[in-house]
Amino acid sequence: MATIKAIAELAGVSRGTVDRVLHHRGSVNFEKEKKILEIARALNYTPNLAGKTLAIKKKQLKFGYILFGSTLSNPFFLDVVDGIETRAAELSEYGVSVDIRYAVLGNPSLQVALINELVESGIDGLVITPINHHIVIERIKELTDAGIPVITANSDIPNSGRFAYVGSDYYRSGETAAGIMNMICNGNANVGIVIGSPFVLCHSERVAGFTNRIKEEYTGIRIVSTEINHDDDIHSFAATKRLLETYPQIDALLLAAAGVAGACRAVRALGLEGKLSVVSYDLTIASRELIKSGAIAVAITQEPFVQGARPLDILFNYVGMGISPDQEYFYTALGISIKENL
Repeated sequence: MATIKAIAELAGVSRGTVDRVLHHRGSVNFEKEKKILEIARALNYTPNLAGKTLAIKKKQLKFGYILFGSTLSNPFFLDVVDGIETRAAELSEYGVSVDIRYAVLGNPSLQVALINELVESGIDGLVITPINHHIVIERIKELTDAGIPVITANSDIPNSGRFAYVGSDYYRSGETAAGIMNMICNGNANVGIVIGSPFVLCHSERVAGFTNRIKEEYTGIRIVSTEINHDDDIHSFAATKRLLETYPQIDALLLAAAGVAGACRAVRALGLEGKLSVVSYDLTIASRELIKSGAIAVAITQEPFVQGARPLDILFNYVGMGISPDQEYFYTALGISIKENL
């Protein structure tokens, strides 16, 4: 195992100098710092967590976590919360606590209010699934300026000063949906799209990826219209029913948000089950059953457990250990789920 002593010997400097560089405890000559960091990376150096447990416990670190809706309104977040709670239990050994809050999808003011509550409670870092709205962007900028690191999870928010993003590459997932739709529809389909909100980047990016890919490659796939369901099954039923009644030529659906069960109920109510090719996102208890029954042909997944857990790892390493992430984007894997591989 690489040690500070070994790095110091190879770099020709004192152990104190190495410690200052690796733990950001003071200025060091640029060339020396560069050499130390190169050696540390080459040796795959990682700090001794056990030796730092007491010091970290004394900090009593607290992280805030804000998600869309709730696990009741959007069952996708059950697996995200499982990831959060699993990692929070592990980090509790280091004195870390995690406070989870839930925001309404279309209410940026409430999301800002929740951020303010967490800041007032004394958080040392924040993870947020953000609403793409200027007041949320401005508040995140204020937090980062105040030295509170912010990580976006599940959905990103540009130009906010956030520290890192953990989640799906949604544009790529939209392109993936285009390729799948082309295959299952034999290159020809009239598609209706259902999204949660145009103010959530993950939804708009999915649609952008899908739209641009069919324009470039799959010209037999045509988008007829788009409806908004607010990530809610009741709204999704009404929105999907309205979409299909208004445009009877639709023979395929892209369900680009939550509310999948509600959308499929609308399809069934109109007697169209088995007549439409349906592509959705994520696996919930309900969507698994819908795939088994054939109501959904394909679901594209995005590792929700990882989206819950990894941001806490990044915050802990940065705030507790002084280790900055080596990248800005931590993309989760895209998976393809069909009846045969559930």
